[in-house]
Amino acid sequence: MAAVSRAPRVRRQLPLSPWLFAAPGLLIIGVFILYPFVSTLVNAFTDKRTLIPGEFVGLANFRELLHDDMFWIGLRNSTLYVLGVVPALVILPLLLALLVQKNIPGITFFRSAFYTPVVASIVVVGLIWVWLLDERGLINSLLEAVGVGRVGFLSDQWLLLLSAMAVTVWKGLGYYMIIYLAALANVPRELHEAAAVDGAGAIRRFVTVTVPAVRSTMALVGALSSVAAFKVFSEVYLMAGPSGGPAGEDTTLVMLVQRTGTGLTGRVGYASAISVVVFVVTVALMLLVLRADRRGEA
Repeated sequence: MAAVSRAPRVRRQLPLSPWLFAAPGLLIIGVFILYPFVSTLVNAFTDKRTLIPGEFVGLANFRELLHDDMFWIGLRNSTLYVLGVVPALVILPLLLALLVQKNIPGITFFRSAFYTPVVASIVVVGLIWVWLLDERGLINSLLEAVGVGRVGFLSDQWLLLLSAMAVTVWKGLGYYMIIYLAALANVPRELHEAAAVDGAGAIRRFVTVTVPAVRSTMALVGALSSVAAFKVFSEVYLMAGPSGGPAGEDTTLVMLVQRTGTGLTGRVGYASAISVVVFVVTVALMLLVLRADRRGEA
């Protein structure tokens, strides 16, 4: 007698089951992202201090920003950081990815070497560069040996800012190189072959084939590097010190937030207002980069 096949039993799924699986992640997002964001937004309209709850003051903190010289110095330095770092982090990792894309003997070693600064601690990287650029460091010793003389990389206002930019670019090259490698792997080889048949050289193929193919990736890298550059803290803090360089002239906005809002007498409300400005500017930078990419595609 043939066995009667039975349809598998379908258990009734509880309506809350998906939320139970998502609960740990939602809890982490709520505690470490949403709550601090809402708290900062609320504090920006109060005169809260570290040990004083504070009262609602409306737009007083934002009006004070307009007359705060340190705020404008921080905004200037953060903006200059974006202008100096982002173009380098959009172009140089792409060229580096093209260099290490070829499957030749020993290329894996160079890929790993270029990526090593990414996994290194920013504190360790910053200290290494401070030792290199110090007045008695290796680079100044070499410059003095060849008769150039010592250069105040860490004592001059603009050289210090440029040195911090160089550290940011050096540390970020490997990270964005990996992103470009993934994008270049999806570029059809037939396009390069067709361009080569038409007589296009390496530079022309790069401009007419490679760049259009990875345009969206370049926009992504531009957006990510813009946000990271505008919110720079560790590199400048380690190289310029808590004071922000000579007379505080190398202070960035995030450094100003840390300096203003910490300590027993920290002005949490005022620091929160600066944080809101940083958030608005970073969102605007991302939207500008994405809009420019859409126009380029159109």
